[in-house]
Amino acid sequence: MSLALILASFWIVASAFTAMLPYRMQFPPGIALLVLSVPLLIFIGISHGFIWVALFLFAIGSMFRNPLIYFVKRLTGRAA
Repeated sequence: MSLALILASFWIVASAFTAMLPYRMQFPPGIALLVLSVPLLIFIGISHGFIWVALFLFAIGSMFRNPLIYFVKRLTGRAA
């Protein structure tokens, strides 16, 4: 397995542990994971191509689904 996929695997494990934290303690590691995901996406894209980037984007979307839903609602004017 390449270094890019090993790092992506560690990112996924770290996101699972972050999700198990109490809600008030999820913010700092969540921001760190979000910041680290951008260079990791680029590294995966250079190493393996679009399919692996799409799979990792699915993992990122799974981790950050509630903030993504909030921002989509906010952009479309449906946020309360």
